[in-house]
Amino acid sequence: MQKIKKVCVYCASSEKIDTKYFEATKVVAKALVKNNTTVVYGGGARGLMGQLADTILEEKGRVIGIMPHFMKEVEFHHKDVNEFIFTADMHERKKQFMVGVDALITLPGGCGTFEELMEAITLKRLGIFTKPIVILNLDGYYDPLLNMLNKAIEEGFMGERHREIWTEFTDPAKVLEAIQSSAPWSNDAIKFAQA
Repeated sequence: MQKIKKVCVYCASSEKIDTKYFEATKVVAKALVKNNTTVVYGGGARGLMGQLADTILEEKGRVIGIMPHFMKEVEFHHKDVNEFIFTADMHERKKQFMVGVDALITLPGGCGTFEELMEAITLKRLGIFTKPIVILNLDGYYDPLLNMLNKAIEEGFMGERHREIWTEFTDPAKVLEAIQSSAPWSNDAIKFAQA
């Protein structure tokens, strides 16, 4: 079994969401700390981002926040994380999320989380990013997005092999198993990037 040393977690900054999402985030965070995995995330102090960082810190794990300077100016950033990286803009932030990670984990989120996930899927399709991308589909939250991706494959906009770009899981306690069960991916994927 491959050691999962560092992951990036995409998740929400909203505080107006159901408590089940906060509870699931705690479970994911604890599983990662128990595995001695460093977590990179968007750096926020609120919503699922804040829950993720707080739980990791409470459990004595390591968490790295990455955020553009302009967000720091409005006090969005978590001040207690182990390390903080401030970037020039959102594009640089997304690039930094992927540096040296063994996997990307997507928890429920809004348009920012969707955008980060879709860019990662696109980069993996092109073979630029090759690590596992796992999506926590808690209570069917991501059903519409996964249905759209599957429709794109069925309609020929993506190829059948592209279903292996991501792995869906529904139990937050099984985040590490989801990563380990992901299909291997090659940087030669550009050869079959077209449907």
